[in-house]
Parts: sequence; C-alpha cells; structure tokens
Amino acid sequence: QVQLVESGGGLVQPGGSLRLSCTVSGRRWSLNSVGWYRQAPGKERELVASMRGGGGADINYADSVKGRFTVSRDKAQTTSYLQMNSLTPEDTAVYYCMTAVAGTPIWGQGTQVTVSS
Repeated sequence: QVQLVESGGGLVQPGGSLRLSCTVSGRRWSLNSVGWYRQAPGKERELVASMRGGGGADINYADSVKGRFTVSRDKAQTTSYLQMNSLTPEDTAVYYCMTAVAGTPIWGQGTQVTVSS
C-alpha cells in the first residue's frame, strides 16, 4: 500500500520561508505526478502546485503562489518538495500532497503552515 508522509510545516513570520517534504512510504512507488494542495479554515481545498511526467517539465502553479513557491522532486522520485518563500498570512493552511496510484488518489496526512507575527 502506497502512503505519503509529509513534513516541514510550522510557524513562520511573514516574509519567511518553509520547505515541505512529501515522501513515499509503504509499497515502492515513483512520484511521477504529484500535486500540492492547501486548505485554509472555512475554505475549499485548492491546488497550489503540480508536477507531472518523469522529466518534471510539466509544472504548474496557482496564480496566488507563482514566483514564491517552487515544486521539485528528488532523483529517485520518492520525495517531492514544496519550497515556499515570501510567505504571507494568507498562506496559512494545512498543506497536503497527493499522487494517483492506478487512478486512485492517495493523500498525505497534511502539515500545518501558520504565517503570523
């Protein structure tokens, strides 16, 4: 069974940075495609970044994070990263990574990111 384990969340001041990690555990699986989502209190879950394909050339960002967030993946394609810079209070949310295994979405447990002074 493929599982995703996230880490790296926490409390950061406005303007600060965090790097989130999403690592495959359980059955061996390659993160050929991965999406990063977030859900703020009272809001729907939204896609903030995605990476598709073995080469990782197909990358997309939500307009709200373009130029500030960067999604990447290690060479083994077992860990994805979301580098978040110039954070604002509006980025406060629980962040999730997701991949699809045989068409079934697999979600991480989520990691809380709080941006506050």
